[in-house]
Amino acid sequence: MAERSTAAVDVADNSGDEPLTAKADAATTDGTAQTQDAEGTSAEDAVTGHDSSDAVPASPDLHSGHKLARRYRLEECVTRLDGFSSWRAVDEKLRRAVGVHLLPADHPRARSVLAAARSSALLGDPRFVQVLDAVEEDDLVYVVHEWLPDATELTALLSAGPLEAHDAYQLVSQISQAMAAAHREGLAHLRLTPGAVLRSSTGQYRIRGLAVNAALRGITADQPLRTDTEAIGALLYAALTRRWPYESDAYGLSGLPKDLGLIAPDQVRAGVHRGLSELAMRALANDGATASRQEQPCTTPDELAKAVAAMPRILPPEPVFTAPPEYQRTTYQQGTYGRPSARPTSATQPVITAPPAPLQSRTGKVLKWAVSALLIAALGLGSWQLAETVLDRRKDSGDSAPTQTTEDKSDDKSAVAPSKPVTIEGAQDYDPLGVDGSEKPASINNVYDGDTSSYWNTDGYFSADFGRLKEGVGVVLDLGKVQQVGKVDVSFLGGSTAVELRTTKDSSVPQMPDGFGKVATGSGTKVALKPDKPVQARYLLVWLTKLPPTSDGNYRGKISDIKVTS
Repeated sequence: MAERSTAAVDVADNSGDEPLTAKADAATTDGTAQTQDAEGTSAEDAVTGHDSSDAVPASPDLHSGHKLARRYRLEECVTRLDGFSSWRAVDEKLRRAVGVHLLPADHPRARSVLAAARSSALLGDPRFVQVLDAVEEDDLVYVVHEWLPDATELTALLSAGPLEAHDAYQLVSQISQAMAAAHREGLAHLRLTPGAVLRSSTGQYRIRGLAVNAALRGITADQPLRTDTEAIGALLYAALTRRWPYESDAYGLSGLPKDLGLIAPDQVRAGVHRGLSELAMRALANDGATASRQEQPCTTPDELAKAVAAMPRILPPEPVFTAPPEYQRTTYQQGTYGRPSARPTSATQPVITAPPAPLQSRTGKVLKWAVSALLIAALGLGSWQLAETVLDRRKDSGDSAPTQTTEDKSDDKSAVAPSKPVTIEGAQDYDPLGVDGSEKPASINNVYDGDTSSYWNTDGYFSADFGRLKEGVGVVLDLGKVQQVGKVDVSFLGGSTAVELRTTKDSSVPQMPDGFGKVATGSGTKVALKPDKPVQARYLLVWLTKLPPTSDGNYRGKISDIKVTS
């Protein structure tokens, strides 16, 4: 059986997931049918008050190898409960892994699942795991979504310990901004648990199951904004303390001590960042909890995102370098080579015989005399040539030497000045056409650090033209002042990439790409962007217009190095 990825669909793990504003979930086990008590009533039925055995039909009896729409081949069942099942599958048309939710067409939640999946697909925000297809066919309803084999669940991250302050800051910042954007489009999550949050290999957090996971479980909430905001606060609380902010244990995390109430994270664990601790309490303040300084509670993801933005930015920790081991001198460097050791030698230690002095053999002597003879001959030849040159000059001293005129090349305007490297003073990501206006800013300095093994990359998209979401993304280079630019060399990783060079003399970066002037275009993995004639500019925009495919089925651009010459 194929190895199960950490990016499997999280629709089964409900343990301890009873937020203060949405308690419709009950404890189940991932990959198994929902357990019922002795009277035949499931844990979820006890909460929602309906009998699933009468209302929910059995999940489809499918097996590995079954093919949907002659395209999606089921590989491994991840979850089977409550009348639906979730699978890891293969899209044979695009040759990539995908996830599939399956349920009968007569399932009472089939219509709501289809509606939620189609609404989520229309959002098109790369911060969410994308819905690729939602179909009703042959008495089945199935939803196809992205599968991220290189991503890690927050549950797995927390199993190793609490997150660093910078990682927790990035978590709450990215998740709150993403959920604020979703709520502006009328979409709520309602099951935002540690299993629903993934961190990619580049440090980007992504949310899966937007609207769909709640629809599969029949979860609703009177106040979805409060529900999702409190869930984000619980995620931040867990990231800071490795404790679940409720009395019950959940997601491999211990709950808070009973009868103690909700206490601030910095009172649970020493060394917690004070600002993040207060932020978690403000997000969890929906049911009576208050922050230590009595700030207003955050009741919507948008309010929480603004509160995060108002905080001083938390920088990543400085890298720790291990000191090299102390240099060990060899016996030869200590000046004892070829001499007997001062300490007595054990009888069990081998006796090391000193090697003979170099060039003491017969061959060595012959070689030494041959080298000496060659040196003498070379000195004699050089002396003879020098004497002949002096005599020739004296012989010609009576003749008038021709007057030599030197040309003043400084007046020759046709001479071309040699190109010189131009120093890049700074760089920033440039994504004015995107939803959040940002494109992997954390690794932007890798484009001019001189290390070709490091790189800056874009988000993943469904097609080479950015999923038809925008015209392109890029990197803005700051030269510090207006300088002459003759050529810009750009090195890409991963495949041929189409790119444009745009420039401006303005003292600030234009807000839109049209504010730059396009001076050169090219494509490939090593592209020399050379204008028809040198241009004067302070800001350079390296604008990516077509992305290469990657092994995970997405399209992503990677810039490893940029060099500018005059």
